[in-house]
Amino acid sequence: MMLRYVPDLDTNTLMLVSFPGDILMRMLKMLILPLIISSLITGLAGLDARSSGRMGSRAMVYYMSTTVIAAVLGVILVLGIHPGNPKLRSSQVSSAPRNQEVSSLDAFLDLIRNLFPENLVQACFQQVQTVLKKVAVPVQNQTEPILVNRKKLEMKWGMNVLGLIGFFITFGICMGKMGERGKLMCEFFNILNEIIMKMVSMIMWYSPVGIASLICGKIAAIGDLEVVARQLGMYMVTVIVGLIIHGGLILPLIYFAVTRKNPFTFYSGIFQAWITALGTASSAGTLPVTFRCLEENLNIDKRVTRFVLPIGATINMDGTALYEAVAAIFIAQMNDIALDGGQIVTVSMTATLASVGAASIPSAGLVTMLLILTAVGLPTQDISLLVAVDWLLDRMRTSINVVGDSFGAGIVDHLSRAELAVIDGDIPLSDEEFVPPPPLLTEIDLIDPLKPPELPPRSPRLPKLTCNHKSDSNCTTMVNHLQFFTVYVNLQLINKQVLL
Repeated sequence: MMLRYVPDLDTNTLMLVSFPGDILMRMLKMLILPLIISSLITGLAGLDARSSGRMGSRAMVYYMSTTVIAAVLGVILVLGIHPGNPKLRSSQVSSAPRNQEVSSLDAFLDLIRNLFPENLVQACFQQVQTVLKKVAVPVQNQTEPILVNRKKLEMKWGMNVLGLIGFFITFGICMGKMGERGKLMCEFFNILNEIIMKMVSMIMWYSPVGIASLICGKIAAIGDLEVVARQLGMYMVTVIVGLIIHGGLILPLIYFAVTRKNPFTFYSGIFQAWITALGTASSAGTLPVTFRCLEENLNIDKRVTRFVLPIGATINMDGTALYEAVAAIFIAQMNDIALDGGQIVTVSMTATLASVGAASIPSAGLVTMLLILTAVGLPTQDISLLVAVDWLLDRMRTSINVVGDSFGAGIVDHLSRAELAVIDGDIPLSDEEFVPPPPLLTEIDLIDPLKPPELPPRSPRLPKLTCNHKSDSNCTTMVNHLQFFTVYVNLQLINKQVLL
């Protein structure tokens, strides 16, 4: 605030003030791609298909429920407080050009197209978008062609996070099914994830300087803060009150109702991630810090954080849904347009769906705001009136987005803890479970195949016959015959035993 009273504050001075913050943003964005890749693959490789399916279902139910609650809360507050004043539109001169018509169907189809990128490398820095182009169409009996608006697919700059998440979720599940063959690849991505987290710890030492630089530079760049606060003050109050109610009451109550744990202890663990989101205004840029807070401070299972947080940073935008619902009805009130019940429901549902398609980058909510205004037939050029205060509201809604992602990871971890313990083998078999008896062994099964068979006992040797009448030749011959016969019988017995 003191910089605003410095005379002759030129552009170079503002650039130098914001320079440390710009370096922080660059360092955090540098880690987004390797962090998403390593976290998703390692998180899903350690789960079986059933556990990952259940975990994803719980996360999606939480995301959609909290986003709908945030959008409905924003509608209730903006209708109750009624911040819109028709005089604001006449006092403000809109210098922004009129935006092209945006179709909700086109935006939804672009969301599906980006989920399946045709080039994985291109998805790292570009994504597809449907635009309207004026095309010259020749007409008969006329010399000059007629300009007609035609829809065309173009690539716009920006990381296609949704497509990358879809690919690497499939990659991680398939690698987990490979068993021992995929173990080496899993170890590689585990080490990569640990290296990225080490780099995040180093960046956190620099983050206080960078965050302070970002906020000071934004405040000093505002031309007339008093006029802006007087004209859009009630609009800012409506959004801020809604964000405080959602982030300070609704999300902690949901966490306490499911886990029966103290939500304020959880808040103390994610304080650093909340401050980083407040300074950077980017959910994806805060993702490395959110990983570190949940895993180190709150001891959330790494398989849960690596699976839930990248998806939550892309599709779970509670603060954005609330902000867009308030802004759309505020523009209607400012133009003195009364919305019926059907249009208000349309605003709530469109704000929920538009927040899912919003990119996790600064000021992405202003882009998706066009969908809501077009859906209810409101003038889209009045968005330029909100740009003056979007720098502050963008930071506050991003911090609520990060808080919602963190609470979602804590709830999913609590609900999935028993399944993860079974996967780790930490739960022994209970006494009530049936244990089959050992199989009955026969005499044949007890024979050792490596042991040679036992030979039968030797037959007793017959006593040696002698003749006392040495002079009698007949006696000698008879003794010899008996001895020969004895040897022959013994040989026959031995042969029979061997054959058996």
